[in-house]
Amino acid sequence: MSDLAARPSRFALLANPTRFLEISGRVQPWLYAIALAFLAAGLGLGLAAPEDYQQGATVRILFVHVPFAWLSMMVWTVMSVSALGLLVWRHPIAEVSIRAAAPIGAVFTFLCLFTGSVWGRPMWGTWWVWDARLTSVFVLFLMYLGLIALTRAFEEPQRAGRMAAVFVLVGFVIIPIIKFSVDWWNTLHQPASVLRMDGPTLDPAYLWPLLLSALGFSMLFFALHLTAMRTEIRRRRLLSLQRRQALGSA
Repeated sequence: MSDLAARPSRFALLANPTRFLEISGRVQPWLYAIALAFLAAGLGLGLAAPEDYQQGATVRILFVHVPFAWLSMMVWTVMSVSALGLLVWRHPIAEVSIRAAAPIGAVFTFLCLFTGSVWGRPMWGTWWVWDARLTSVFVLFLMYLGLIALTRAFEEPQRAGRMAAVFVLVGFVIIPIIKFSVDWWNTLHQPASVLRMDGPTLDPAYLWPLLLSALGFSMLFFALHLTAMRTEIRRRRLLSLQRRQALGSA
């Protein structure tokens, strides 16, 4: 009984913004350091990787394009978990998480589209084609922009947060569409070569730098996410203080 009774208090403690600022302040520098280490290793090995017999040196775009593509979907997934936390458990930090993650996800998605276009120009002979994978990722980018606008459309964060959470959960349908678009439709993109049931088909000379880069960019996202959440919490505290001072002077 004592353990069951202690669980709500622990949950409330983790949901406390002051406690969150304290814990995240300790974790944040380590995340940046780990991200820098993995990115240095992954991108360094990527630059030293041999040229592809078909693509030549342009194959090295793989080490930034693919992590950006993975992160564009992962960030939306993280926001979906936060949306459940807000709508189901009323977690006060969940709404902050969604608002903080949306601009970061939009940047990663834009970088995915940009690097994909740079890679596609010498390979396909064009900067852009409206195939299933490219179109679905572009729709995801527009959804990020729409989410950013929605979270800033209302002065009251709680009201905007609930609407944003519903939008995120409904929009999660785009994630499996992006993932399986190369299997469901005929596209210029090749099928998955890393996340496969029968194991990766990518050569180890490219696989290990790719995994290290992806891990580094993932750690960078979590570090940036914590930084943005901490900034948002402090911004709201400052606004609350300014309102109290305005009411007091009135």
